[in-house]
Amino acid sequence: MIKKIIKAIVIAFLLISILIIAKFKTVYAVVVNDEVVGYISNKENFQQQIDKKFATTENENVAFVTLDSVGYEKIIASKNLVDEEQTLENLKENAKSVYRVYEISYSENEESIYVYSMEEAEEIIQNLKEKYNEIEPNLSIQELYVEKEVTDESIKLAKEKVEQDLENKINEKKQKEIDAKTIKGVYIACAPLSTGRISSRYGSVERIRDHVHQGLDIAAPYATQIKAVADGTVVSTGWSGGYGNLVIIDHGNGVRTYYGHCSSITSYVGKQVKSGDIIAKVGSTGNSTGNHLHFEIRVDGNYVNPEGYIY
Repeated sequence: MIKKIIKAIVIAFLLISILIIAKFKTVYAVVVNDEVVGYISNKENFQQQIDKKFATTENENVAFVTLDSVGYEKIIASKNLVDEEQTLENLKENAKSVYRVYEISYSENEESIYVYSMEEAEEIIQNLKEKYNEIEPNLSIQELYVEKEVTDESIKLAKEKVEQDLENKINEKKQKEIDAKTIKGVYIACAPLSTGRISSRYGSVERIRDHVHQGLDIAAPYATQIKAVADGTVVSTGWSGGYGNLVIIDHGNGVRTYYGHCSSITSYVGKQVKSGDIIAKVGSTGNSTGNHLHFEIRVDGNYVNPEGYIY
């Protein structure tokens, strides 16, 4: 009786073992970040598949693909759990594409433009430098590896932000120039002559006169056109002693400009002029040794050095 029981137990054990062997086997659980993403039968072969699958990419802009560390846990499990293709697909969810890009950065702006080729980066920089050459933007290129994909929209938005900053810089520069050439609210918008050279500066002492020079002499060819340096009203024209033929323009706020030694005068008292309007021509009338313009700026009757405002 005991032998029969033992025999039955042995047979049952063998049957159970056969069933286990038929249905279960030793497999590997693939683990990423402490999470099982699938089951495989051979970790060496599977690792080779990973290396092959993630070493190449169809996207030409992807430099490489990164994958979080993959671990393997040996377990006994149902053969039905093993699915290497699905496990590879599950791993793709944890994979990250890394793109090789070229960053165009502007030293005074946190915004950068990212493109996929050096040629495109160089073309953008050349265009920006040509467009904003008056402020000579300090633009540079460097190669980077990033996880974020570059799109046409992202390039467009980044360029708009950089260009807006460059526009602001130009406006700031222009405003500084305006401020530097503004006297009591009057903007000295241009020089009185488009050509010529300074022959005597403000404050100089010379034998031709018995006082310190109170204006600026600009030598120029006879009949060179003289322009109003700012908007205003002509308040005096005609002969005025050592000044010779003289034009005086009132610009408001106590600011007046004087244009002396003219060969001829093309404006008249009461005329409203804009900066750049022709008011007279260069000559050598009055106390003069050659063709030139004697130019003065007076504020509330006081002489001001005009050089910094017109040059």
